[in-house]
Amino acid sequence: MTDNSIGTLQQLRDPNYMPALHKAVPLGIQHVLAMFVSNVTPAIIISGAAGFGFGSDAGAQGFPDMTYMIQMSMLFAGIATLFQTVGMGAVGARLPIVQGTSFAFIPIMIPLVAGKGVEALPALFGGVMLGGLFHAFLGLFIGRIRFALPPLVTGLVVTMIGLALVKVGIQYAAGGVPAIATPEYGSLLNWSAALVVIIVTLGLKFYARGIMAVSAVVIGIIAGYIFAMMVGMVTVDGIMTSMSRSASFSLPMPFIYGFDFSLAAIVGFCLMSFVSAVETVGDVSGITKGGAGREATDKEIQGATYADGFGTAIAGIFGGLPNTSFSQNVGLIAMTGVMSRHVVTIGALFLILCGLVPKVGAVIRTIPIEVLGGGVIVMFGMVVAAGVSMLSDVNWNRRNMVVFAIALSIGLGLQLDPKAVQYLPDTLRILMTSGLLPAALIAIILNLVLPEELSAEATEEVSGGLASQDDGAIQSVSS
Repeated sequence: MTDNSIGTLQQLRDPNYMPALHKAVPLGIQHVLAMFVSNVTPAIIISGAAGFGFGSDAGAQGFPDMTYMIQMSMLFAGIATLFQTVGMGAVGARLPIVQGTSFAFIPIMIPLVAGKGVEALPALFGGVMLGGLFHAFLGLFIGRIRFALPPLVTGLVVTMIGLALVKVGIQYAAGGVPAIATPEYGSLLNWSAALVVIIVTLGLKFYARGIMAVSAVVIGIIAGYIFAMMVGMVTVDGIMTSMSRSASFSLPMPFIYGFDFSLAAIVGFCLMSFVSAVETVGDVSGITKGGAGREATDKEIQGATYADGFGTAIAGIFGGLPNTSFSQNVGLIAMTGVMSRHVVTIGALFLILCGLVPKVGAVIRTIPIEVLGGGVIVMFGMVVAAGVSMLSDVNWNRRNMVVFAIALSIGLGLQLDPKAVQYLPDTLRILMTSGLLPAALIAIILNLVLPEELSAEATEEVSGGLASQDDGAIQSVSS
């Protein structure tokens, strides 16, 4: 779809421009396809980590299961997107920003719910709600804290998020997480379903154009789903049974899981809000630069941060997970050249409609975990790649290498061996074993307190003399 077929260049750069409906609707659905799998995946991961949702009878016990959490992911992604595009007072940037469930909080949420079932959810959603309110509070001074989060810190955090999640992708592709693994775990059949998704996704990403390339992950999972049906991993009867147990229409219920205060959850969500807020600032700037050729205004950045926070807080009340702006949709705006916020509003309405129809979530729930694993491997690998891309903007002098090395070593080490801090109090242990928070805090603190340039002697032991050798080789070549 070319720019000229939709409107003039000046119109396309105007957030208030509304293309003809027959063009706006496909563009809006295109935004949904770009983020759909990423949006529902956190709900599937968290419910799986908690030990319910995959073939469980949680719903029969009177508790909403994975289907409900998927439903809330769609519903409140749509509502939070409306906050951004339509706005409400000071809330919202009035820009084409697509909101969705954030990957960033998954490493924080997994230790909170791991193996604890629905009993862990009151504290989890209490943390989501209060963390969202804190996130909104950051909107008052978001511009003044950006100095503490340069690419060295944000790149490290994004990379750590991806590294924390790639294990989940491998486990899903092999047949499930430990709580739900079967004797067939790691079988060729399981991996073949995941590989179908990966191969189709890569093929579309590299060789397709337009909407096919944008929705490559969705189409890849559909291909994997068809393969799973062909080999008997999922049956039509199973799909129909799942749909028959779900209502055709359902409204969300406030505090359906109950509500509780957990210091670990509250502190974890509040600290991660800093990272999420800076991510949103970057997305807003990317949209205005790529779509309108200008810098984002302070009002737009503040409004976007408010929408992030209040969208998350409201989602937490109804059993939804934290929301943030989706970067893949920023790239889609640059690709289509359509800056219209009304196009994204149409996509938001489509998400809300899906969220009000539990049968949509019921169908998603029937996707075999191995098929989802193929998509997750691609998505989480891209998170790591995005972090590495951000780190490419860092000036890799001795000082920054030390900051990165210490933060990564401690954060990743605690992720790999949680028992290393098993004697800490519960709250501190949960925060430390996420790996992400200690890495982020160490990087922020060291970046603020260490001098801009460390002496060669101060880093010689860390670098092993490699930097000095490289410097000498460079000098020899230049002379």
